[in-house]
Amino acid sequence: MRGSDEPIDHLIRRLAAAPAESGVGAGLTDQRGRVTHWSGEAEALLGYPPAEITGRPVSDLVGPQDVLRHRDGRALAFRLRLSPLVDATGVPAFLMTCVPGLATDEESDTDGLGRALFQQHPIGQVIYDCDGRVMHVNRALLERSGLTEEQVRGLRVSDFLPGPTFELGVQRILKVAETGEAQFGESFVRLPGEEKAHAWAVDYFPLVDATGRVRAVGQSIQDYSKQYESRLRLALLTDAGTRIGNSLDIAGTARELAAVVVPRFASLVSVAVLPPVLKGGLPRPVLSSTPVELFQAAFRSAFAIPPEDASPPSGTWTLPLFSPLAKCLAEDRTLLLNASDALFARWLAEDPVHGARAREQGAHSLIAVPIPARGTPLGLVVFVRCSGYPEAFDTDDLAVAEDVVARAAICLDNARRFARERDIALRLQRNLLLQSPEQHAAVRTAARYIPAGAETEAGGDWFDVIPLPGARVGLVVGDVVGHGVNASATMGRLRTAVRVLADIDLPPDELLTHLDDLVSFASHSASGDEDTEIPGDIGATCLYAVYDPVSGTCSLARAGHPAPVLVRPDGSSTVVDMPLGPPLGLGSLPFEVTEMALPEGSLLALFTDGLLDRRGQDIDEQVQTLCRTLAEPAASLDELCDRTVRRLEPARRTDDAVLLLARPRVLNDDCLAVWDLRSDPSVVADVRRLATERVTAWGLDEASFVTELVVSELVTNAIRYGTGPIRLRLIKDATLICEVSDGSSTSPHLRRARDFDEGGRGLLLVAQLTHRWGTRHTRVGKTIWAEQLLGSG
Repeated sequence: MRGSDEPIDHLIRRLAAAPAESGVGAGLTDQRGRVTHWSGEAEALLGYPPAEITGRPVSDLVGPQDVLRHRDGRALAFRLRLSPLVDATGVPAFLMTCVPGLATDEESDTDGLGRALFQQHPIGQVIYDCDGRVMHVNRALLERSGLTEEQVRGLRVSDFLPGPTFELGVQRILKVAETGEAQFGESFVRLPGEEKAHAWAVDYFPLVDATGRVRAVGQSIQDYSKQYESRLRLALLTDAGTRIGNSLDIAGTARELAAVVVPRFASLVSVAVLPPVLKGGLPRPVLSSTPVELFQAAFRSAFAIPPEDASPPSGTWTLPLFSPLAKCLAEDRTLLLNASDALFARWLAEDPVHGARAREQGAHSLIAVPIPARGTPLGLVVFVRCSGYPEAFDTDDLAVAEDVVARAAICLDNARRFARERDIALRLQRNLLLQSPEQHAAVRTAARYIPAGAETEAGGDWFDVIPLPGARVGLVVGDVVGHGVNASATMGRLRTAVRVLADIDLPPDELLTHLDDLVSFASHSASGDEDTEIPGDIGATCLYAVYDPVSGTCSLARAGHPAPVLVRPDGSSTVVDMPLGPPLGLGSLPFEVTEMALPEGSLLALFTDGLLDRRGQDIDEQVQTLCRTLAEPAASLDELCDRTVRRLEPARRTDDAVLLLARPRVLNDDCLAVWDLRSDPSVVADVRRLATERVTAWGLDEASFVTELVVSELVTNAIRYGTGPIRLRLIKDATLICEVSDGSSTSPHLRRARDFDEGGRGLLLVAQLTHRWGTRHTRVGKTIWAEQLLGSG
């Protein structure tokens, strides 16, 4: 073993000048530095027995940088310290102590490789003392930061890199030095020598000696910006998959897309669709030779917008010929533009919707992605980065934008198809519904049909106003179970059935009974097919009312339907107290009719349960609100309808609704003539005379001849074939109505008389000379009626 080459006296002076530290007592040397005494601890540490080392100079134990050598030649992580032993005569000897220290032996390859690893490692590394001050910084970190080791040695990181992130780093260093436990942190900061911020993963770990004591703190700093950006992109795509498509509304889906990407991916985003998409249609391929018309479905900005520009761009605008965005749609390919591209400046100048705002916010890059759907773009999504994003879009961002739009395209196409189906159902329903209530002399009416929200299919609510014989009118409101085309078709079937049943002049309870039978029969006929859905008319509800302006009474019956609201002439309002029958198709209980008087000036409101669709509000409170609203004065029934609908409009309508208002009118006595007749053929002549006089008194001379003929025929028919009592009634309304009632339930019918028949021609004449005629059965018999049009009608 070769010892130190420097003079022994110089080595002794340097080892004796080292600071005092606790260590392992090795032995004693004489004044010249030769070993005189050797401890057992020194033998265990260095491997020399006392006989072999005694008398040898201490330089045989020391290598470069005062690091001790083992007997086998390897460097130890200990240094030698000599402490002079002074007595009265001078300095006769030294105390040898082995103190901990880093092993740096230039002859050891491990030492050189360790220093090379620290300096040449591509990951930044720093060594701090236990007070958090910089001891060593490797080359990689110095090059990234633009600092030198002389500038930072002896300082804490927060001294030359101010900010909360670096102050937190100092706290972590001190905690590692105190506890000896490693720590990990992440930060997104910009170092002095970099143009933009990077994502850093930082490890803090203790550096300990052989005794386990923390001598320093190491720090490893790794730039993981690529992984960080990949993680952000993955999170963006995950959010796009969960947050886009929660509604079946095109504009709502577009807003969800915009909310996902701003501000985490772009400064501005615009989602535009081709106009046919709004109505559920599939647009034709876009041609680059024609201007492109787009509709703004959603717009979102990461910047504060002035109050005068608070509303986002909306409506339809036209892309000029050969516009970059029009070219993107025509070629169905993604477009990436930066500020250095000539097409980018052209887009800023040509875009009438986004160009000004993009310029104001310092736009520097753009991605335009067509919305794919079955080979034809539905529209276009434009992503813009402005001054808030130092880095421009790149090819990695291009892939992310395409993936986000592809996921949103599925939801937008679903919303488009739903809009188409809903539009078909609404068109079917509106064609089947009464477009506006027929104005009748007996009542003035107004109605509103309110469809459900855009995310809900069309329902089956309906209403009808049916003219009835005798100046009467039928009021109908119904609600079919379910939504969609089936519900609309079922609504049309029920409405037609009610019209047919009303035409034969059934009272409300009997009409609902027949309607219930029809629904039950239809359900039994469809039950054999296992794939057939439950018909929407099973469980449907209906309310049917008949108002007679002559008597001023109204007859009502309901099948599982809400009771109407009556507003009296004095302004008081209440829900009509009437029996509740079962919904249609159940066939379990009979229907009961309610008779009530409707004085002139009163108001009857019929509605479906969708009108009371406010979630979270008690149904009784909503009914009270409805009663109070209907009792408020209004200039017209239409105004009252609109006010009622607004007052009860829910935040999100999930069911369609119908409101039908009817203000009854009572016919004056001057418009009515009634005669009770004997069952005697001799009264026919007197009746003809009385009827002619009354018609003439009403100023209807042109109708006197037909009236005389109709009265003669109907009265004669009642006397000959019916039973008493017999009553003749003339009603002057929009038409002239002649009614003859008797106690028989046998109905007359038309027949063609043969050449030599004495009878059979009377009803044929009545049918030919009047507008219409028919028979109405009552509880005590029947009434035969005929109507004549007046004036030019």
